Amino acid sequence: MPVISKTITKKELVARIADEAGQTKVVTKDVIQRFLDAIILELGKGNRLEFREFGVFEIKERAARKAQNPRTLEKVQVPAKRVVKFKVGRLMKERVAAIAEEQARLRLLRDAAARVPGDGAAGDSRTGP
Repeated sequence: MPVISKTITKKELVARIADEAGQTKVVTKDVIQRFLDAIILELGKGNRLEFREFGVFEIKERAARKAQNPRTLEKVQVPAKRVVKFKVGRLMKERVAAIAEEQARLRLLRDAAARVPGDGAAGDSRTGP
């Protein structure tokens, strides 16, 4: 069964961080937005951003190439472009894996508990007559 993930918005993160930091949402949102803007600015300049244990953002040049339109089968030239790459840091990789393992363990326990036969109450189709 696929794991269903939830999308967390910037607004939700701002509210959570503001509560944890004891700050207003307005101040927290401003700080977070300035941080994101600074990342974009530095990447735009071609700089590499390294956040120890979290990861590295950097710009890579993607070479020009020929591609094919799948509908028309027409050959098209795709120009070279710069793309942002992110390499996950060790600590993030470990923590995400640990959280995923814990969630999988909890799902297994929940699924196993759901398969336990009922107590014989009327209407419980998992028990005999």
